[in-house]
Amino acid sequence: MDFGTWPRLYVVDVEGNGATPPDLVEVAAIPIVQGRPVPESARSALIRPAQPITPFATRVHGITNRDVQNCPTWADIAPHVRADLDGVWIAAHNASVDYGVLARHLPGWQPAGVIDTLRLARATYPNASRYGLDALIEHTRINLTAVPGQRHRAGYDAHATALLLLDMAARYDSWAALTAAAVPPGMPGAPAPDHKEETLW
Repeated sequence: MDFGTWPRLYVVDVEGNGATPPDLVEVAAIPIVQGRPVPESARSALIRPAQPITPFATRVHGITNRDVQNCPTWADIAPHVRADLDGVWIAAHNASVDYGVLARHLPGWQPAGVIDTLRLARATYPNASRYGLDALIEHTRINLTAVPGQRHRAGYDAHATALLLLDMAARYDSWAALTAAAVPPGMPGAPAPDHKEETLW
């Protein structure tokens, strides 16, 4: 894989407040440049949601209402997130969730493409027993010792997903081959369907 052929790409992760639909309480985006994550250029922010964080959500990600009581609102940071992600490729694990939440919070936003590392893992590791992020980290034995933070926080999960993506990318010859396996149908960046023109004879 020639990483020099990759377009601008951010690996993203979001955490919500447990509402339906969820308000964002944390967002992280880490760029991949020349085949490596660049944590020093990552954006990660806690957000004070309009509605309180539910106890269930806190049990998942550990973020409490006290943690965010003095944090900026989504309106405060949305322009910065849009500036980072406008027109770039994004990647996430089970990407339909992160893409859907971000699209709802950024009206009119359209990434260049969406890579789903869950979909890619199913194509890359057909013999894996499970495809959750924890299971894939164990399956691939990616070294996460240098990743700051903790599991289920957006910055940590985005960095771990970036390392997982790069581990899988090494098994593909080209960006086109990677995206053919990784972009869900109907999402930005998906290959156009191959329609053959019908004729009467």
